[in-house]
Amino acid sequence: MKGKKPVVVVVVVIIALLAACAGGWMWYRSQQDRPLTLYGNVDIRTVNMSFRVGGRLAALNVDEGDAIKAGEPLGVLDQGPYDNALRQAQANVAAAQAKYDLVIAGYRDEEIAQAAAQVNQAQAAFDYAQNFYQRQQGLWATRVISANDLENARSSSEQAKATLKAAKDKLSQYRTGNRPQEIAQAQASLQQAKAQLAQAQLDLQDTTLIAPSNGTLLTRAVEPGSMLNAGSTVLTLSLTRPVWVRAYVSEASLNQAKPGTEVQIYTDGRPDKPYRGKIGFVSPGAEFTPKTVETPDLRTDLVYRLRIIVTDADDSLRQGMPVTVSFDGGQNHEQQ
Repeated sequence: MKGKKPVVVVVVVIIALLAACAGGWMWYRSQQDRPLTLYGNVDIRTVNMSFRVGGRLAALNVDEGDAIKAGEPLGVLDQGPYDNALRQAQANVAAAQAKYDLVIAGYRDEEIAQAAAQVNQAQAAFDYAQNFYQRQQGLWATRVISANDLENARSSSEQAKATLKAAKDKLSQYRTGNRPQEIAQAQASLQQAKAQLAQAQLDLQDTTLIAPSNGTLLTRAVEPGSMLNAGSTVLTLSLTRPVWVRAYVSEASLNQAKPGTEVQIYTDGRPDKPYRGKIGFVSPGAEFTPKTVETPDLRTDLVYRLRIIVTDADDSLRQGMPVTVSFDGGQNHEQQ
């Protein structure tokens, strides 16, 4: 009998281990089957609005707390300097256009006729100088004139020939028109003037601040009369849409929080009427749980950030509001 006691002890130990394993497995399965509940905060995007150009603030049409519609004019700068710049740019375009049209049109018929007359005049002068030079050559052969007289006659003939060539070149230019390089230069000047005009028009348009989206005005940072630099924040707008919830999930529950999963979102103000949401983003990298997140797990655990899109958001959701995210259609929240 004494020899059987060790065997009994071993059997008891094995049974205890099997029971412990079975209990642990059942506990693990119960944790896996239990609907997931997360805790997070509402995240609403804001826009710091500013003028793209600088100047003196002439007026603001809205105040803090006002409901803003997309496309609504919110404020305006003093437009005087930009009106002047626009008129100057318009005048530059007109001048460049006139110059370009002149280059394209070429020379007038009267100018061409005048150049042709100058060619005829230069031709007559050359013929006379050439004939006189030839006569002087005959006289030089009989030594009637001096070498200096002959040289003067030759020089006059060469000078008349050069004048004739210049007159012919000018007539050819008038008949052909302007060179391609001159036309290209005039065209480039016109395009540059048009670009400056477009910029002046855009600058004038940018003196009016337009709401980019629907929302609520949070901050009015300046008042009329202030001198502003381009990009200085004038108003801060809280966007009506989209509204998100930022939450965090542990690695063990990560398989339940997949993009596209629909969830229920509860607030303390309306515990019986949840909002609907859908997971839109799961962070690819782990991080330590932020201190602002209320969770039963240890704060030193590594978690993954979720972005949950609220599909039926209303004005009751505010920036930073704590919420409970339920993955079971609301039953788990009611039990809690």
